[in-house]
Amino acid sequence: MQISVRGKNIKVTDALRHYAEKRITKLNRFFNNLGEVQVLLSVEKGNHRVEVTMPVNGMILRGEEATHDMYAAVDMVVEKLEKQIEKYKSRFSRRVRTGGRELPAQGTEEEPVEEYEEHKVVRVKRFAMKPINIEEAIMQMNLLGHSFFVFTNAETDAVSVIYRRKDGNYGLIEPELA
Repeated sequence: MQISVRGKNIKVTDALRHYAEKRITKLNRFFNNLGEVQVLLSVEKGNHRVEVTMPVNGMILRGEEATHDMYAAVDMVVEKLEKQIEKYKSRFSRRVRTGGRELPAQGTEEEPVEEYEEHKVVRVKRFAMKPINIEEAIMQMNLLGHSFFVFTNAETDAVSVIYRRKDGNYGLIEPELA
């Protein structure tokens, strides 16, 4: 496992880097062959925020916590990731048994976009997509903590969107060619 620790509005000291790496390394006991784990430490308005993103067998685990102490925030985000792993452990192990292939780390690239009329696109994300089923898409969306997830549906080979409805259930948007 390779751990990349970066700082935003904070100088990452050797002690802080070592502590974050030590705590994140404990997550390695759940999986073999973890890719590059990205840790972002930032300070905003007195809050110390820690964001951890790690690729696991083609899926992405993400945790984010903020508190008044950076070390406590690291501890909290590791606990959050451990809970996510425990919650989805059976699905992860089933995925590993069925030969879920590992993708390279899914990074994002930001590109400048021209401004159009009143609406302005301020960020563009690009990510690798492989065909997954609806259950895996829901799991991935929940792991990322998002309210929607775009994926290639393994059953239809079409790009689909799964989203969380206000009533707590999920909705699926499937394209239909005109």
